[in-house]
Amino acid sequence: MKITIVGGGNIGTQFAVHCAEKGHEVTVVTSKPEVFCKHLTIVDENGTVTHEGNIFHATSDPVSGYEYADFIMVTLPANMMKACADEVFRCSKKDAIIGVVPGNGGSECAFHRSIERGNTFFLLERVPAIARLVEKGKCVKSTGYRGELHISSLPSTKAQKCCELIEGIFDIPCVSIPGILNLTMTPSNPILHTTRLRTIFDDYHDGIVYDRIPLFFEDWDDKSSRLLLDCDEEVQEICQALPGLQYVKSLRDHYESQTVEAMTRKLSSIPAFRGIGTPSVKVEGGYIPDLHSRYFTADFSFGLSIIQQIGAFAGVKTPSIDATMDWYEKIAVETKSFRYSDYEISSREKFLFFYQR
Repeated sequence: MKITIVGGGNIGTQFAVHCAEKGHEVTVVTSKPEVFCKHLTIVDENGTVTHEGNIFHATSDPVSGYEYADFIMVTLPANMMKACADEVFRCSKKDAIIGVVPGNGGSECAFHRSIERGNTFFLLERVPAIARLVEKGKCVKSTGYRGELHISSLPSTKAQKCCELIEGIFDIPCVSIPGILNLTMTPSNPILHTTRLRTIFDDYHDGIVYDRIPLFFEDWDDKSSRLLLDCDEEVQEICQALPGLQYVKSLRDHYESQTVEAMTRKLSSIPAFRGIGTPSVKVEGGYIPDLHSRYFTADFSFGLSIIQQIGAFAGVKTPSIDATMDWYEKIAVETKSFRYSDYEISSREKFLFFYQR
């Protein structure tokens, strides 16, 4: 197949290697094509090459990136999805398969024109493995490959075909999840990242400088776990109030941690999470939060905000989610955010109609 990977970061590089290794003709659409080598590698935690392959080329030109692609895999942060979707619609084939990972952020709305003209569209619930660039355009470290991947599609009849496609690339079993809203509501980064950031920087305002910033996961504490579980419980309440959301897995179950203390032990000890820093910027006297990081700009405005809006459609009160969004909006440096109303979805009825396809 002719496969285009959109995004040259951690996950985009990981996908490009696996696709190229399987013999597909791979194009990477990236803002910095000049840094990409033809030969890309994946290494494990010991630096040993585990996967490698040669891509066809890297480009910043959407026409050459999309016009011949049979399959387009988008790995961009959610706040860049609308612009990407517009370019894909303009430049790609009507029968191209379009996928997005991870499966939240409202991308199904961003790509609505491609979906309406007949493109198969799917969401991959979570990334296949934790990925961290070793050298941009050359090498990425991938650890903690999942034992199973979950996919949902629009139209729903194409889900099995999409599962077979991803399974053939990663050699990981893929399961079709009915109802794409199940993946939109998956409480991964939109809950995990946002609650942790709020507890780390709860007292932040202009002029505050921190002597030390804790590691994101290895220094995880009970305060973070408590807020995480409160928000996760609200997500489950939303799922109970709407039809067809029985596949949204609670983070309690996903991390096999039913209590605050158990969640803290779990998240602080996952090997694949070791060494992950908290988004911050070094300034005179210490550190401040990096408010331009996608942990902020994507996971709040295009993650937790979506869950909050779905809660409103469902008629469910979400005090912990609301308080976390209120905290973020007081310190946010970017105002762009996802709004269902931008897609003429302004009621429970219109919301359910959009997703029941």
